[in-house]
Amino acid sequence: MLLATIAFYLFSGVLIAAALMVVSARNPVHSVLFLILAFFNAAALFVLLGAEFLAMVLVVVYVGAVAVLFLFVVMMLDIDFVELRQGFLNYVPVGLTIGLVLLAELVILGSAWAVAPAASAGYAHPTPEGVTNTEALGRILYTNYVHVFQGAGMVLLVAMIGAIVLTLRHREGVKRQNVRTQVGRRRAEAVELPKVRPGEGL
Repeated sequence: MLLATIAFYLFSGVLIAAALMVVSARNPVHSVLFLILAFFNAAALFVLLGAEFLAMVLVVVYVGAVAVLFLFVVMMLDIDFVELRQGFLNYVPVGLTIGLVLLAELVILGSAWAVAPAASAGYAHPTPEGVTNTEALGRILYTNYVHVFQGAGMVLLVAMIGAIVLTLRHREGVKRQNVRTQVGRRRAEAVELPKVRPGEGL
């Protein structure tokens, strides 16, 4: 129990420090690297809670895809961050005002938060004996919420097709592979056997 408590405070402290460095680091590449560190520590906290499936999803999806995508975009785009920061001080009063308003709303919401006994009892879904956390989530996801899961997949598919259609551009003068012509060509069109006379070769 003591080891779990020490691990919780360790991962929580590193997570908070990494989150602060994400928004305070001057180099955007360093911000993305601190974001990856924050994701790893959040996954470790999920493991301590017994939700190893959520930890795996967090590492695979966010660290393996989203954060790496951010890193490649930041490194590939030649963005002049010095020019972007030139008008930063002009927006500080507006940003502070919005931040204080949001903080006041969160404080009011947190002070008025109350959980009914029936609702808190309904949240308890213990994992059955002999069933892992991942298997229990899979049973619930693919039985009770299978239609919602398939609907979310269709939404993502439509979004992917829409992104491809919107970014697809046909430019003139660009050579493209024509599979039908390439597969249907004959030997006479692809191979040339010139007759070289003696003394005329290279």
